[in-house]
Amino acid sequence: MLLNYVGWGISVVAAIAIGFLVGTVPRRRKEGRLLEAANEEAERLKKESLFEAKQEIQTLRDDLEKRTQRREEETSRAEERVIARENRLRDKSAQLEKMEDALREDEEALVSLKKEGETLLEEGKHQLERIAGWTQDQARDHLMKVVETESQRFFSRKIEEVERRAKDEAEQRAAHVIATAIQRYAAEYVEENAVSSVPLPSEEFKGRIIGREGRNIKTFEALTGVELLVDDTPEMVVLSCFHPLRREVARMALTRLIEDGRIHPAQIEEKVQRAKAHLSERVKEEGRKAAFDLGIEIHPELATLLGRLRYRTSYGQNQLTHSLEVSTIAKILADELGVDAAQAKRAGLLHDIGKAVDHEVDGPHALISADLARRYGESKEIVHAIAAHHEDVELKTPLAVLIQAADTLSAARPGARQETYERYVQRLHDLEELCRSFPAVHEAFALQAGREVRIMVHPDRAGDDAAAKLAYDIARAIEEELSYPGEIKVNVIRQTQFTEAAK
Repeated sequence: MLLNYVGWGISVVAAIAIGFLVGTVPRRRKEGRLLEAANEEAERLKKESLFEAKQEIQTLRDDLEKRTQRREEETSRAEERVIARENRLRDKSAQLEKMEDALREDEEALVSLKKEGETLLEEGKHQLERIAGWTQDQARDHLMKVVETESQRFFSRKIEEVERRAKDEAEQRAAHVIATAIQRYAAEYVEENAVSSVPLPSEEFKGRIIGREGRNIKTFEALTGVELLVDDTPEMVVLSCFHPLRREVARMALTRLIEDGRIHPAQIEEKVQRAKAHLSERVKEEGRKAAFDLGIEIHPELATLLGRLRYRTSYGQNQLTHSLEVSTIAKILADELGVDAAQAKRAGLLHDIGKAVDHEVDGPHALISADLARRYGESKEIVHAIAAHHEDVELKTPLAVLIQAADTLSAARPGARQETYERYVQRLHDLEELCRSFPAVHEAFALQAGREVRIMVHPDRAGDDAAAKLAYDIARAIEEELSYPGEIKVNVIRQTQFTEAAK
C-alpha cells in the first residue's frame, strides 16, 4: 500500500516537471523575438533623430551665415559714412583755417586804422584847443554850465505853466476828484487790489490760454466772472475783477491749468470747480481759526463770512487782520473802562463782517454787518455797537463808543496800511535821506505820516528858478526809488535872511 502511494507521488512529480519543461521552451522563444524587434525599433529611431539633428544644425548654420553677411554689409556702409563725414570735416577745417587767416589780416588792418584815427583825433583836438584858446576840460565845464542854466529856465517855465493850467482847470477837475473819492476804493488802491498777476513758464502758454478762436479765454471768463488780460507783458497774464473771491478762484484755477499744461474748455471747467471748492474750504477754515484764536464761538455762517474777509482789503488794510486788531484793542479798552470785555471782543471781531457781502448787498457796510449779526443770533448790544461804529445810527451804549474808538485806532495809527512800526519809520527815514542827497538841500523833514516832505535849501546854491526845478527833480526821484501809499507833497523852501545890529 505504501509502495503504491510512493509510486503515485513520483508519477505526479514527474508529470509536473515534464509540464514545466514543455511550457518554458516556447516562452523563451517568444522573448527572444520581442528583444530583436525592440533593438530594430531603437536603431530606427536613432537614425531618424540623427537625421533631424543634422537638418536643424544645417538650418542654424545657414541663418548664422546670413546674419553675419548682413552685419558685414551694415558695417561696411557705416565705415563709408564715417569716411565721408571725415572728408567733409577735413574740408570744413581747411575753410575755417582760411577764414581765420583772413580775419587775422582784417584785425591787423583794423588795429592799424584805429591807431591812425586816434592820431588824427588827437591832432584835431590840439588844433581846436589852439584855435579856441580853451582846453578840453574848460570847454566841457562851460558847456555844462550853459546847458544847466538853460535847463533850469526851461523847467521853471514849464512848471509855472503846468501850475497855472492846473489852477485854471481846478473847478473842472474838482468834480472828477469828488466823483472818484466817493467810490469805495481809491484809484491807486483799485489798480493794486482789483488785479492779480499770474506768471507763465513761457510765452507759448499765452496761445494755449487764448485757445482756438479764443474759446479757452471765453470759457474761462464765463466760468469765473473775471477778465483775463493777455498782453505784451513777458511771461505774465493779468486777472482783473473787483470781486476778490472771484479773482482768487480765477488765480487758483489758472495756476493749476498752467501746471497741468492741458488747457481746453472741459479742463477749465474742472479746474474752476475744484478751485471754488478749495477756496470755500479755505475760507471756512480761516474764519474758524480767527474765532478760535480769540476764544470766541460764533455761528458757522458768520465764521464763513469772517473767512471771506481774508481776501478783502480796504484802504490798504487786510480786513480780517483789521477785525482781529479791533477785537484785541476793544478788549483792552473794555478792561480799562470796566465794560464787558467778552462783548467788546465779540463786537470788534464782527464789526466789519458786512464787507464780506457788500459787493452783493446795497447799503453801508456797518448796517449790513449789524443785520447779519442779528440774523445769526447776536445780542442787541452787539448788534447796536456794530451798526453805530460809523454813526449810521446814534451811539447809545458805552460798548458802541468803545467799538468806534477801537476801529479808529486800528485804521488811523501810523503804518496801518499793512506796515509794521519799523517799516513805517524806515520809510520816513528813506524819504528824508533821498531828499538830502541833492547837493542844494540843507535839511529835509517828513510830515503828515510821510504824505508831505518839507525841504530847506541853501539860498546861495539854488535861486528861485533852481528851487522850482529841484522840487520837480525830487518828486520824480521819489516816484522812481521809493514805494509809498497815496501821494507825497514836496515843498521846497528857500529863504535868505540879512541880520544887522544897531548900536
